[in-house]
Amino acid sequence: MTLFEGVIEWTAGTKERFIWQGGQLQPYRTEPVPAPVNYGCLPGLMNPADHAEVDAVWLGEPRPVGTLVQATPTGLLHLQDGDHKVVFGPLEDAQALLDWFPAERGARLLAPADALAWLESLP
Repeated sequence: MTLFEGVIEWTAGTKERFIWQGGQLQPYRTEPVPAPVNYGCLPGLMNPADHAEVDAVWLGEPRPVGTLVQATPTGLLHLQDGDHKVVFGPLEDAQALLDWFPAERGARLLAPADALAWLESLP
């Protein structure tokens, strides 16, 4: 069981978004709609698709911004542009996540093994 540590940058149900930069959270922007999931990143792991830290989502109950979470991935939100999101938490809550992305991004949920394989392939 491989644990990854992530940080919550945007709490489910809120519009206020933060960003992890230089080892700390900074205010980022106010979004037009609330996040349907807890959104954040895996500090120290870079996604070559956008040259930023790997995005992660935590399904389930809202978690406060700044919460550090150690967990094993339960899936991978695969996007056509390569800006994949590592998923943590109960997959029965994943429909809101899938609905959040426009059809042209080709969002589909892959298995935990796919998440681990993708993470291990990162430089």
